[in-house]
Amino acid sequence: MKYNFDAQIDRSGTHSVKYDLRKAYFGREDLIPMWVADMDFAVPPFVLEAVRKRAEHPIYGYSMVPGSYIDALIAWENRRHHRDLEIDWISFSPGIVTGLNMIVQSLTEPGDEIIVQPPVYFPFFSSVEKNSRKLLYNQLLEKGGRYTIDFDDLETKMKGGARMLILCNPHNPVGRCWTKEELAWIGEKSIEYGVLVVSDEIHCDLVFEPSRHIPFANLSKETADLTITCIAPSKTFNLAGLFTSSVIISNDALRSKYKAYEERLHLNPNIFGITAATAAYSEGEAWLSELMDYLSANARLVQEFLGSSIPEITSSSLESTYLMWLDFRKWDIPPDELKKLLIGQAGLGFVDGREFGPGGKGFQRMNIASPSSLILQALERLFSLRKSLGY
Repeated sequence: MKYNFDAQIDRSGTHSVKYDLRKAYFGREDLIPMWVADMDFAVPPFVLEAVRKRAEHPIYGYSMVPGSYIDALIAWENRRHHRDLEIDWISFSPGIVTGLNMIVQSLTEPGDEIIVQPPVYFPFFSSVEKNSRKLLYNQLLEKGGRYTIDFDDLETKMKGGARMLILCNPHNPVGRCWTKEELAWIGEKSIEYGVLVVSDEIHCDLVFEPSRHIPFANLSKETADLTITCIAPSKTFNLAGLFTSSVIISNDALRSKYKAYEERLHLNPNIFGITAATAAYSEGEAWLSELMDYLSANARLVQEFLGSSIPEITSSSLESTYLMWLDFRKWDIPPDELKKLLIGQAGLGFVDGREFGPGGKGFQRMNIASPSSLILQALERLFSLRKSLGY
């Protein structure tokens, strides 16, 4: 491989949420942190070089979103996902969670019903409830470690007057890459009932073969008219700390409302975020290919280790993301006690599945975007915990 993903890079003391908040979040600093969804890999060298070059200029004044960023983003989406974007459709957002809150504020009204599909990325909940909207759960169905959508329940909620669906596409934490048939059903019903769909596609580049990411707005012109897409290079290239993402809206009326709200907030891009994103979208395909091979190997490592040494713990099939959804239910340990054991005895910092809402009880989310040696160390700690429990 041209790029080195095996290096263990010390991130402590860098104001890293994942590492420097271990004591505050878990109560100890010496555990292996596998919670926050960023990677322990160095950014691509061409990204680092672009940021260094910009940093050498001695003035860091107000910046704008340059045409080079827009061109790079449009070309990336076309090459990778066969999506044809127009310049006017693209708006800036300082992170997707911020974008979600802006979308909710600008395109819905207080009291409107908004559907989410738990277990799901927990900021979806706050983006609804903290903006005085009503949260509706369309809980995913799980069978044999694979998750599907409860279409009957979803249609009931759409038909009942829901204004918006926040779709995690691909899905965090269960790792599903929704199929064309699944998305087409949602698209048809969103048109029938006039439901806006916010498609969070931040993990769209992190998809394992033979799965394929389908942009929700690609389904049809009619679907696109009801779609707001959120994308960012942050997960793909490990740029989360640079807070640069895009909100894509092809519908003129919806985009006008979003842009008006954006202007009220007087948002400006981060100089280095735009620089890094432009370099990543322009030069990142070979690096991403190697990253996906490495992540795929890490996923196999986890699945094979669990299968041979801890068979009662299983993982949902990982079609996308670098987040594994581990099922601890066969240990039959109360969730609070399991959390204490994982932290206090095993020294492992996962995310308690209950944080992802209904359907999360008994699960833990494990971030595998780390050197394989660290993944193996974590698995060995989990195996030691298993032995201490008498399994």
